[in-house]
Amino acid sequence: MDITIEKLIYGGDGLARHEGSTVFVPFVLPTERISAALVEQKKKFIRARVERVLEPSPERATPPCPHFGVCGGCNYQHIPYEAQLKYKSEILRETLRRIGRIEWLGEITAHPSPPWAYRNRAQWKVRAVGKPGSAASDSDDATDASREEGCGKLGIGYFRATSMTLCAVETCDIISPLLLKTLLALRKALAAGALPRELREVEAFAGANDSKLLITFLFAGFPPRHAEVAEQVRRILPEIESLLFHSPGRERMELHGPGFVECEAAGSTYRVGHFSFFQVNRFLVDELVREVVESEANGRLAVDLFAGVGLFSVPLAKRFKRVVAVESNPAATRDLEANVFGHDTLSGRTIEVRTAEVGQFLQKYRERPELVVLDPPRAGLEPDAM
Repeated sequence: MDITIEKLIYGGDGLARHEGSTVFVPFVLPTERISAALVEQKKKFIRARVERVLEPSPERATPPCPHFGVCGGCNYQHIPYEAQLKYKSEILRETLRRIGRIEWLGEITAHPSPPWAYRNRAQWKVRAVGKPGSAASDSDDATDASREEGCGKLGIGYFRATSMTLCAVETCDIISPLLLKTLLALRKALAAGALPRELREVEAFAGANDSKLLITFLFAGFPPRHAEVAEQVRRILPEIESLLFHSPGRERMELHGPGFVECEAAGSTYRVGHFSFFQVNRFLVDELVREVVESEANGRLAVDLFAGVGLFSVPLAKRFKRVVAVESNPAATRDLEANVFGHDTLSGRTIEVRTAEVGQFLQKYRERPELVVLDPPRAGLEPDAM
């Protein structure tokens, strides 16, 4: 079908109309005329992919990443960064109108970041890529090493877009220099057979101004002689501060290191553990903290919901007499407590840490704070909490 893209929607897809149906297509721009192939047809909408761009937008750019369009990690590399800011602002305005029923006509301030090498966190999949000439493996079913004997070398990368198939990558333009170095070192080690075949996923976080690593290896079946494997991993990745081996199916974990790495943000130092969240844009985290905290006057009480490791709680306590920090993740609350009690600049100020689901906490909470900070996960705020 030949269609014209009307606009971009949340997630980066383009929206078009065809014979009474709404059509969603990735990797396009508004006003573009494209030839699209059907991928999925539902009662009210169609998902399609670009076969050919018939009339390209003047804004269309050449993506720098050789994996763009196959790898599922990025959606906007075909759009110049300044134009991305414009489109993302429009998407936010429409989201407020469509979901929130809010007609926001005021200004939306975009906070630009360097568009490359900004991520301090990555999650890489590890799969057998098959012998030369064979198809790449997309199976999660190989839960022990014996099933993969003879299946070829292990590759590392991201899932393909809308797929559970591995896109083995040779580079990644959006991760920090240390994470890119880590990815390339792991890729080389896997190709050489230097890591266990049970390895399925690597979670990497770069802290301490991109100089130290927090690494979690997820295995399908715990590797034998794990202490020797840990030493081998440290030789491959000498920047490791803490290394965790985790086999979710067998509920087994082995920690090699302190369990956390330190990060700095807006003049404060934070401990971040293996199962805790920290803002992923290393260039914008300082500005984010300032936007949230410094625009508020001093006060009596602030409530920080979905507080994480205390990114906002700690600086808020320098302006408010009391801060109530609410977080449901036990690992994050341990880091939160360490970050709160590790600050000697909070003399006379109180941060109360509550380990609870936000909705359950609010049902019983009766105080009226002067400020509420909301930083929910991707799933958003539950209706009862709202």
